[in-house]
Amino acid sequence: MLTDGQIETYRRDGYLVIPRLIRGEQLAELRALTDRIVADARGIDKSDDLYDLEPSHRAQLPRVRRLKPTLFKRHEFFHRLVRDPAITSILAQLLGPAIRQHGGKLNMKSAGYGSPVEWHQDWAFYPHTNDDVLATGIYLDDCDLDNGPLMVVPGSHHGPTFDHHAGGRFCGAMDPATCGLDLAKAVPLMGPAGSMTIHHARLVHGSALNQSNRQRRLLLHEYTAADAWPLMGVANFDEFNSRMVLGDPTIEPRVVSAPVRMPLPAADHQGSIYENQRGTGRRFFEPPVELSVEHARVG
Repeated sequence: MLTDGQIETYRRDGYLVIPRLIRGEQLAELRALTDRIVADARGIDKSDDLYDLEPSHRAQLPRVRRLKPTLFKRHEFFHRLVRDPAITSILAQLLGPAIRQHGGKLNMKSAGYGSPVEWHQDWAFYPHTNDDVLATGIYLDDCDLDNGPLMVVPGSHHGPTFDHHAGGRFCGAMDPATCGLDLAKAVPLMGPAGSMTIHHARLVHGSALNQSNRQRRLLLHEYTAADAWPLMGVANFDEFNSRMVLGDPTIEPRVVSAPVRMPLPAADHQGSIYENQRGTGRRFFEPPVELSVEHARVG
């Protein structure tokens, strides 16, 4: 359980790190299953509904950038983990007694070439009727400054929703030159394998290229209070309610004023955040060499 001080810190700064929350056999299974899923990308020549591939991926040289949300439907282990009481009991202190999973993915950040993620707010991708919305990240590997930790700008969740558009279309990235934030004040969220990060959906964050010889895999779960409803709508009510991880659903959304920019018109490069961010020319983090070459080839 969180202390009063941790809850106050989250409210003020917008993030927390819980060291070694996942450990022992559970952590070992998480890592081993992930290895097997990534190995199964051998022979696949393009991204699909599970694999988001690095630009340098080859069918005989698998390079997976992200495992997509179908991960939670295909593998019971991941379905159970998102509902683990060790996680949901903590989140109940921040979101209340009824919680829904909004989404999730596993970012690989492989050694030497793991793609960066430009500065952004999750809220820009999926605004809700209220902002009791957050994401957790479980580190599968020890994470330090060298292998691309998640970086956050403390307190930025109290500010505006920044423009994540380029050329009139959503691109999933802020302009670091014009946003008015001192990005030098960003804080790295580091910890040993099994540690869990928590960040508010409106908190500005990103991560640099992994330039080390160690991988930095991060399993991300997105959660909302059950009475936070997505402003982009609910496509399937039964599926929506099937994502409850704690408590009971409601058909009475709680509406609270919060700054919103809709992620429309849709990105030129639809797909994961990596694909969306191909539409921005306003990069802060250095892309891998392979990505630069790919852009030169297609553009």
